[in-house]
Amino acid sequence: MHLAFKVLLIIFSLGMILVVLLQKGKSAGLSGAITGGAEHLFGRQKARGLDLLLSRVTIAVAVGFFLLSLLVSYEVFR
Repeated sequence: MHLAFKVLLIIFSLGMILVVLLQKGKSAGLSGAITGGAEHLFGRQKARGLDLLLSRVTIAVAVGFFLLSLLVSYEVFR
């Protein structure tokens, strides 16, 4: 059972890496504020569907990773 939890933890960690790398970076700083405002002004807003899905999947995978980490560490010290 302990080995199965470790394998699941590895799968969740690789999944979290993959999902985070698929997300687009947020524009930061003054140039990001200027271009971000221009995109909204001229109606060239990014597609929110995929960004929203990726953020929800990231949250779900992160929660699973956190819980599996606690479970594996509990199994080690028991």
